[in-house]
Amino acid sequence: MRPGPRNGLTDVTGLRVGQAALTGDGALSGVTVVLAPPGGAAAGADVRGAAPGTRETDLLVPGTTVDRVHAVVLSGGSAYGLDTAGGVMARLEAAGEGFAVPGAVVPIVPAAVLFDLGRGGDVRARPGAALGAHAVDVASGGAITQGTVGAGTGAAAGGLKGGVGTASAVLEDGTTVAALVAVNAVGSAVDPATGVLLGARHGLPGEFPDLPTAAGAVEALREAAERRAAPRPGTATSLIVLATDLTLDKAGCGRLATMGHDGLARALSPVHTIMDGDAAFALATGTRPAPDATALFAVHAAAADVVARAVVHAMLAATTVTTTAGHWPSYRSLAEA
Repeated sequence: MRPGPRNGLTDVTGLRVGQAALTGDGALSGVTVVLAPPGGAAAGADVRGAAPGTRETDLLVPGTTVDRVHAVVLSGGSAYGLDTAGGVMARLEAAGEGFAVPGAVVPIVPAAVLFDLGRGGDVRARPGAALGAHAVDVASGGAITQGTVGAGTGAAAGGLKGGVGTASAVLEDGTTVAALVAVNAVGSAVDPATGVLLGARHGLPGEFPDLPTAAGAVEALREAAERRAAPRPGTATSLIVLATDLTLDKAGCGRLATMGHDGLARALSPVHTIMDGDAAFALATGTRPAPDATALFAVHAAAADVVARAVVHAMLAATTVTTTAGHWPSYRSLAEA
């Protein structure tokens, strides 16, 4: 197994990712949009957190009519951020992408949100439809910017700055599996005993060449965790988009999304709490044939690993942020001090 050429979600051919941030004037939030190939992709979802904010997840249940989605949206802004999906729909409609109905198309755009309200200082500064549309406008199939960007702009994790991360794997048979995460957890990505990122042990050879050893920084990292605000229900949430180039149906995509949560649990502790709304989506573009049981087993195992690795990339790429509402040091700023 090896990483894809970009070690990111766009290694699954046909996917594009666009990100937009809302900053300044009391704002610290953003949106990340994953665009399916023309005609859409099969999709499934698995919501494990106790405080989710989601849209269009019911239609991803096996047995429902619509069998393809045209985009997935991850947004800050808590439930207000679901408005970003409207801007994505407008752009897709203009491009003729959507579920065909008499005289029109209806773009199918599932979405999930994380809580970052007020982290820039103004709880009313949150992403809306215009920011979602802008993310579509800048979407590409190239390398994905990580860290304090998109849905990760206002994210935090265990007292540290969270963010967006991505990773991919190409299996021995040529199948690609990839993940993008927005890390915004009440739990921590750091081993409190060693200061090392929990998910780093799942890295591929040479993947994290500059991983801080955190020697001498354990106390600083522990203090950062202790300084975080007292957690309250519904004020966190980490989000996942998994993708593969295999042919899977909605049930298969749902199972793939479930495996993504295993990766989250390897890289964050705790997860799926009353404070979090953790949600995972999975897309299958269908450019490769349906797998047999042995191949599917390998895909599931890789899915958990790429999510754990993506969390590590998010934490390593995040940068320190200070606003009138608080101070969120990056992992690197403390571990390398």
